[in-house]
Amino acid sequence: MPENKKRHNYKNLKIWNLGIEIVDEVFKIIDNFPKEEKFGLVSQINRSSVSIPSNIAEGS
Repeated sequence: MPENKKRHNYKNLKIWNLGIEIVDEVFKIIDNFPKEEKFGLVSQINRSSVSIPSNIAEGS
């Protein structure tokens, strides 16, 4: 990458910030799930929500 080119900061993207908001909301909702779901459904939902902003950051 040439020295005069700056890398894009994904944290400035509106869609990345929206993804982080989704993660926060999902974590709040999951707090109300039954404990027996902790390693099943909850784990899957957590990983899928975190993958949204992670994939956006990786793609930028």
